[in-house]
Order: sequence, then C-alpha cells, then structure tokens
Amino acid sequence: MSVSRSLIIAGFLLSGLALAAVEWAARRPGSRIPTLGDVVALVMRYDLGGLPIGRLAILLFWFWLGWHFLAR
Repeated sequence: MSVSRSLIIAGFLLSGLALAAVEWAARRPGSRIPTLGDVVALVMRYDLGGLPIGRLAILLFWFWLGWHFLAR
C-alpha cells in the first residue's frame, strides 16, 4: 500500500471520527449544536424559484459518494 493511499484512508477515518464526535456532542442534553439530521433537513428545505436546490444537492452528494466508493 502506498503512503499517499494510507494518508487518504487515515484522513477519511479521522473525518468519520470527527463527525461521530460532533454528532455525539449534538445529542447531549442541552446542546446547541444541530444534529446531522437537522442540518440535512435544513439543506433539503432550500428552494430557489420553486426548484428544490437542497434536495438536488443531497441527491448529487449521494451520487458522488456511491460513484467513488461503490463503483468498482
């Protein structure tokens, strides 16, 4: 395994751990940090002239994620 591949994998793992830590902090009683579900709900409500820009952004994000991690 090359060094750059190891660094990229480590970066993704650190990002996942950071996301889990923020989600854990958001779910504590009395926390003012929004949960991931709250953020996604806010993004999905975004419209521009009747066009659901937020929903398209979430769809494109899932497409990108699937293309990069599942299309092999």
